Amino acid sequence: MDRSVLAAAAKPGPVYVIGRALLIPLLWIRFRPRITGRQHVPAEGPVLLASNHLSGLDTILIPSFAPRKVQFLAKASLFRSRFGKWFFTSIGAVPVHREASSAAQSALDAGRDVLATGNVFAVFPEGSRSRDGRLYRGRSGAAWLALETGATVVPVGLIGTNRKLKDPQSGRVPRVAIRYGEPLDLSDLASLPAGRARREATERIMEAIHALTGQERADTYAEGGRGA
Repeated sequence: MDRSVLAAAAKPGPVYVIGRALLIPLLWIRFRPRITGRQHVPAEGPVLLASNHLSGLDTILIPSFAPRKVQFLAKASLFRSRFGKWFFTSIGAVPVHREASSAAQSALDAGRDVLATGNVFAVFPEGSRSRDGRLYRGRSGAAWLALETGATVVPVGLIGTNRKLKDPQSGRVPRVAIRYGEPLDLSDLASLPAGRARREATERIMEAIHALTGQERADTYAEGGRGA
């Protein structure tokens, strides 16, 4: 791992707990999210949450309402100030220099470190936000993490987090929903060649997300996507 690109990830601390306690009632009042399937997230052990990505709100809603502490990637520039370094380290954010040529692998190495300690790591397999509400092709990073670490993969479906996207039939913004799916069994892929195993795992992950959201699927990658 290139430590000049990636700093060591800290576990979420008291700031995470206090911040979530303050955010949850505000988010409930503002968005009234419907949350289902939380029982699918194992109470212990490494868990990889693989979610669709519609807006910046996603990175707030998932850790706020997940049954366990969740760690995400964050731009290294957010850690440059004294306050920024303290705050983002306190909530367990994982700093990555996205402008570096090795950024994608560094992001994966960071996720592997988090999962190796038995924690929960969340990724957006599309690599970037969907601007039109469709579910784009998944990149192989999430599959690599799952196969490399043996972490339990729990698909997550987010609905209505992009408040600019309206339901084409009703013309209304759908109510926010967070849906946790049943853990995916990827154990049968262990005997396959690495590349084929990643492709198959990626498709299973994206199909599981699609089953939760019902989004129209796009046969291309999301623009600007990179990383996990």
